[in-house]
Amino acid sequence: MKRPGLAFTFVCAAACFHLAAASAQTPPAPTPSPPAVVAKVLTLDECIAIALEAQPRIQATLGDYAAARYRVNQALAPLLPQLAGSVTATRSESVSLSTSPTTGVTTVVPVSRQLADTFLAQVQLSQLLFDFGKNLAASEAARKLAEVAVEDVELQRQLISLTVKEAYTNILFAQRLIRVQEQALQRAELNLRSAKGFFEVGIRPKSDVARAEVDVANARVDLIRARNALRTARVALNIAMAIDVDSPTQIQDNLVFQAVTMDRTQLRSEALRQRPEYRQVKLRVEAAEATERQTFRNFFPDISGSGTYGGSQPQLNEQWTLGLTFSWPLFDGGARIAKYQEAKANLEAAKARVKSIELDIVQTLEQAQIAVEEAQERIQAAQALVASAQENFRLAQGRFDAGVGTILDLTDAQLALTQAQNTETQGLADYRIGLARLDRAIGRR
Repeated sequence: MKRPGLAFTFVCAAACFHLAAASAQTPPAPTPSPPAVVAKVLTLDECIAIALEAQPRIQATLGDYAAARYRVNQALAPLLPQLAGSVTATRSESVSLSTSPTTGVTTVVPVSRQLADTFLAQVQLSQLLFDFGKNLAASEAARKLAEVAVEDVELQRQLISLTVKEAYTNILFAQRLIRVQEQALQRAELNLRSAKGFFEVGIRPKSDVARAEVDVANARVDLIRARNALRTARVALNIAMAIDVDSPTQIQDNLVFQAVTMDRTQLRSEALRQRPEYRQVKLRVEAAEATERQTFRNFFPDISGSGTYGGSQPQLNEQWTLGLTFSWPLFDGGARIAKYQEAKANLEAAKARVKSIELDIVQTLEQAQIAVEEAQERIQAAQALVASAQENFRLAQGRFDAGVGTILDLTDAQLALTQAQNTETQGLADYRIGLARLDRAIGRR
């Protein structure tokens, strides 16, 4: 197997150092203050822009990316010269036995060493000369993980965009329901007035008035629910945009039906190209491959050069050393073998996850396409249903006003009209949310 040479190691190390230094010098994006929502009608794109700028989840992922870049620098550090300085001095007191050669008498002699006698100051320079590419593989794995962090930033942006779109649509849905329930309440109150008038002149029984009163009460309850749904949806949108939850956010109505055509093959290839989760798992495979190379090269030795220069004692007598170290651990209890086996297992798992994520993306995309198609069909059916329900209510009200129809026929027709209008509104909301989820399934914001 061909091994990287010394010149290649230094060239790659220098290039990696310059790239890491450039990225480290890039200042992190400042944390934006929550934007004030002025008294204007916001479009969907404006709401998404506000959320992408202010959401703390994006700021958190940007911080994770910055930390991943610094780990690249850490992985590159062993390839660069290591410089250290040291100053030592000790003071000691001891005794020694001394025997006179002439008299043969042994005496105790005190030995004192002062700080000045043991003073030593030096600097040490060391440089890794050759390591069979271990540190280059480690830095490559760190760079791939940093790119994974970049994709995580994009993933959060897409998720936040989807949250904004859904909350935006839910506000419009609630507003439409309020209008539908207000119309239903007006019709119920009109019927109640008619029933009371007929009862007062003796044409209709008291039961017609009671039934009309029940319809009015039910319409008021439904209207209260719709208004509360609007408040809840507005809170969700404000939270998604990271603004004051009590802001009276006003948005532009885009709850309209515009049929779309979808090319399944084209959308599938686009999703696999744009989904950040898919790019992440592929990057993790590359990082696992780099880690596997690193653990394999741990079986080979390291060659390092070192040198020291300094002075000792008060006069700082010059001292210097030069050395070459050949380090090769021969047995470590099987730790390196276990790490290499672990790296191979992680690599196989990462490769399997690529296929798993691909299947998940295809499934999510198919479900989103089916939901959009189903919502389109429901809208078209609901529009025809509304037209029929309006005509039926008009006829039932005419018969009731003419005295030939019953209150039951009228209230049934009114309920059918309200339900048809609710069904159409629900279909429009489901369609817009379906399109938003389809964008997310494809990898669009």
